[in-house]
Amino acid sequence: MKNSIKVERAKMNLTQAELAEKVKVSRQTINAIELGKYNLSTILALKIASVFNTSVHDIFELEESDFE
Repeated sequence: MKNSIKVERAKMNLTQAELAEKVKVSRQTINAIELGKYNLSTILALKIASVFNTSVHDIFELEESDFE
């Protein structure tokens, strides 16, 4: 799954650690999500979207491989 977390973090001048603290996960989890190596829960996706004051659809995008 593609995501724009890194871009959104840059807009808000947030580090991975700061975002992680806001959504109550580890910095390593945020890093794995940004790299597409972690399939997050709906709740976590909603929390991240809330931090950026946007919708889940604006941050996360399904790829063809996600349907396989």
